[in-house]
Amino acid sequence: MNIDFALQLRQLEAPVESVFALAGGKIRDLDTNWDPARGAPVYTIEGKYTTRGWTEWTQGFQYGAALLTFDATGDDGLLELGRDGMRRVMPAHLTHVGVHDHGFNTMSTYGNLLRLAREGRWQATAGDVEHLQLAIRVSGAVQAARWTPLPGGLGYICSFNGPQSLFIDTIRSLRVLAAAHELGQVLMGEHDLRISLLHRLLQHLETTLRYNVFFGQGRDHYDTPGRVVHEALFNVNDGNYRCPSTQQGYSPFSTWTRGLAWAITGCAEMLEYLAEVPAEAVAEAAVPGLATHAEAVQRVGAAAAVTAEFYLANSAADGIPYWDTGAPGLAALGDWRATASDPFNDHEPVDSSAAAIAAQGLLRLAGLPKAVRPPGAERLLAAGLTVARTLFAEPYLATDPAHQGVLLHTVYHRPNGWDHVPEGRRIPCGESCQWGDYHALELALLIRRLAAGGTLPWRAA
Repeated sequence: MNIDFALQLRQLEAPVESVFALAGGKIRDLDTNWDPARGAPVYTIEGKYTTRGWTEWTQGFQYGAALLTFDATGDDGLLELGRDGMRRVMPAHLTHVGVHDHGFNTMSTYGNLLRLAREGRWQATAGDVEHLQLAIRVSGAVQAARWTPLPGGLGYICSFNGPQSLFIDTIRSLRVLAAAHELGQVLMGEHDLRISLLHRLLQHLETTLRYNVFFGQGRDHYDTPGRVVHEALFNVNDGNYRCPSTQQGYSPFSTWTRGLAWAITGCAEMLEYLAEVPAEAVAEAAVPGLATHAEAVQRVGAAAAVTAEFYLANSAADGIPYWDTGAPGLAALGDWRATASDPFNDHEPVDSSAAAIAAQGLLRLAGLPKAVRPPGAERLLAAGLTVARTLFAEPYLATDPAHQGVLLHTVYHRPNGWDHVPEGRRIPCGESCQWGDYHALELALLIRRLAAGGTLPWRAA
């Protein structure tokens, strides 16, 4: 990364350190007061974490947050908290065949801990390293087995909704396939068929770019460049694409902004991975649309650039998006893109968790090696820093030590009405969620490491 980038990143040194100073106590408080028998903590109500049964995709964030904060602070107690929680709770997630979330759960715990071991940050034995590697290999293969094939050599890891459903979220789960592949894992199928995890990764990646990301090529009447749809639906009898859909957005024809953020950061991670993968390996695992290394870089880079531009054009002036670009109450907010976000308005909630995810993607794109970097790196850097600067200060940073969250004003499921609306308010605000806290810490760690001339590689959560 060029020196000007590092200098600009260092301007956020004080806000970044304040995030980690707050996080340690909150992580300990949650660990002390949470009963794992309840399931995974998901979001807060009046400042206290609670659960919500839908799919167990947040447990890894709880213990991964401890590992990220250890990375930044050197607090050995948080290292042990993360390791102990991983040993006690996470093994069942490694073989969970019913979800598309292995990249979240496995890489935030086993992945982070393996990275820290490789960096010499804790005294890992050879047995420790083998254990972590085996966990990632198993998880990557299990994730790749949750598969819906499509005609023409494509296919996808289906969401927990069923074989007809492709979620944009899963693009950020692909890193567990990449990590498992790099460790030498294959998926064994019927008649001892050896299925390449890199091939499945490329199949899912191309299917996602083809059906969940819009490039302004007239695919339908709402094909706006950079728009992202949460869910693509297929006829599983013949493999034909049917229509866009959404579980958590306002409409299939608007953009749920956390899904947009997953696309930006997922594409950035895939470009980081492609920067390391030999061209011949991509050619050997080639799929339609990603037939060569150069074609893969161009295709993913184009998706990264167009989704990043859409994010910049559809966020408030301080870089924070509202929860969906088509949310009906936005009309009452006037020119909301030209003013700072207002988490306390009476019409539509912001989603700071989408901002934390997207900011990381913007910074990763700006810091990519030149050979795979999309154009406009300086603009992406400036935007990522703007978002981070906003998130790492009030009213988004949860400075109250009695509040168990780190990042305020997150949204989980607006259509289902799951998010807490405080008394006297009309919309959800003031609460946190596990993925928001985790990605805020991951964003802070990314800035900290890049400013010091290091990296936070794609293998990390």
